[in-house]
Amino acid sequence: MLVAIFTISALAALFGLLLGYASIRFHVEGDPITDQIEKLLPQTQCGQCGFAGCRPYAEAIAGGESEINLCPPGGEATMIALADLLGRDPVPLDADTTQEKAKAIALIKEQECIGCTLCLQACPVDAIIGAAKQMHVVITDECTGCELCLPPCPVDCIVMEPIPVSTGNWRWPFPYSGVQAIATSEVLEKAG
Repeated sequence: MLVAIFTISALAALFGLLLGYASIRFHVEGDPITDQIEKLLPQTQCGQCGFAGCRPYAEAIAGGESEINLCPPGGEATMIALADLLGRDPVPLDADTTQEKAKAIALIKEQECIGCTLCLQACPVDAIIGAAKQMHVVITDECTGCELCLPPCPVDCIVMEPIPVSTGNWRWPFPYSGVQAIATSEVLEKAG
C-alpha cells in the first residue's frame, strides 16, 4: 500500500512538472496585430464603433471583419495610423457611424444635478463620481468625451465642454483635405 501511494505521488509530481514546463515552453501570446491595433485606438470603450469596446473592435479589424474607419473619438488620425499599420489604403470616415468632432469633456452643472446616478452607470471609464441623491462630478483627466452620459441624464445637467487647444494637446492636421491640398499646390506652383 505504501508503494502505491509513493508511486501515485511521484507520477503526480512528474506530470505537474511536465505541465509546468509545457505552459512556459509552448505558451502562446495574444495576437500581436490585435495588440498593436488596440494600442492605436483611443481606449474610450464608448461603443460608438458598434463593438462593446476597443479590444473587440481591434479583434474585428485584425480578423478582417470590420473597416478601420468606424472610431469617432479617434477620428481621421486613428484611421490613418491603422491604415499605415495594416498596409491598407486610408478610407474616408464612415458618415453613418462617425462624425469627427472637436475633443471635449463632460461637465456636470452642479445646481441642476439631482444625484440620480444614471450617468455613473453609463460612463464606460468610471470618470464620474458621486453618490445617490448627491451631486456628481466628472474627473476631467479620466473623461474620454464619449458622450454616453448625456442620454441617460433626466435633467440634462451634463454638457460637453470643448478642450481648449494648447501647445500640450495640439496635433498637426494631417493629411490635408482635398480643398486645402489643391490650394497649397496652387500656391507652390505660383511661388516656384
